[in-house]
Amino acid sequence: MASAQKDTVKVDLGGRAVTVPKGGLYDRYRMDPDLDAIARVPRVSGVDFFRQLPKIKVDSPIGPTLTPNFYYTISTARLTMLAPSRAIRTRLPEELAPLEIVPGLGLVSVMFFRYDVCDIDFYTEAAVGIAVKPARHGKLGFFDLVTGLKNEHLDSYVLSLPVSTEIAQVRGHDGYGFPKWVTDLDVDINDHRTTARVANDTGGVDLSLLANTPAQRAYVSGERVGSLTSYTTIDGAWHSTLNQTNVLSAGTTRSTSGITLQLGEGRMSDDLRSLKPKRTLQFDVMTEGQAALHVPVPTSVRSRNK
Repeated sequence: MASAQKDTVKVDLGGRAVTVPKGGLYDRYRMDPDLDAIARVPRVSGVDFFRQLPKIKVDSPIGPTLTPNFYYTISTARLTMLAPSRAIRTRLPEELAPLEIVPGLGLVSVMFFRYDVCDIDFYTEAAVGIAVKPARHGKLGFFDLVTGLKNEHLDSYVLSLPVSTEIAQVRGHDGYGFPKWVTDLDVDINDHRTTARVANDTGGVDLSLLANTPAQRAYVSGERVGSLTSYTTIDGAWHSTLNQTNVLSAGTTRSTSGITLQLGEGRMSDDLRSLKPKRTLQFDVMTEGQAALHVPVPTSVRSRNK
């Protein structure tokens, strides 16, 4: 225990003392990284994507911060499932509407993330999310559905978002309005296998995944950049958070063979069960990528009752 304390330092985030790795990226740079130094980190394949995204200083609920938050080496997995729109609507605020693939059927997903090198240091994350219509749209265009299924431009509302570190929880919950909590969370993604396990508050299994990784295709940095817009409320006001992903190696399969998703007892499994998913539509894995997470900005949303 003494050595663990020696290897961490306390930092202030909006009046909250948060523990981070001593000598880690957050301890050294406080969100203002030396990209030349980070380019020399063995696990980072390059930083050109980030040189085109200058950081700006903004005020936030966790105090002044720089945005966007840079993720230099990440891997992700996502199961997209069909679910009844009726079940989905019971979990959505009235201002948001499900993205429907056909009338009466929407899209929900379970996602897992491993952030090996980023501005707030290594952590893992999992999510249960709902694909929603872009909040500023009246009628949904065919373009939105196609790009959503291809993972190019997605809009979502997140029900659960557990993380493995305190700084990720405080920034995500207090700063972004996401439903985040800290738990034991293992995510391992390579070219052959994708595994993840989210623990519940008693140490048992909340949710787990064991799957064969789909065949990967390599992309040049900047060739395939997707975006995810997530909607949250902060102090009663709607905000949208943009996450840009620079895909470096990824693959997709429509086959469900070799995929085992286990639901246990916990918040994630409860959220997924409440959506009554019918079947898996596709499985997407990115074994290597990068991301830029922007701070939330106020946004107008339309009540679907109007």
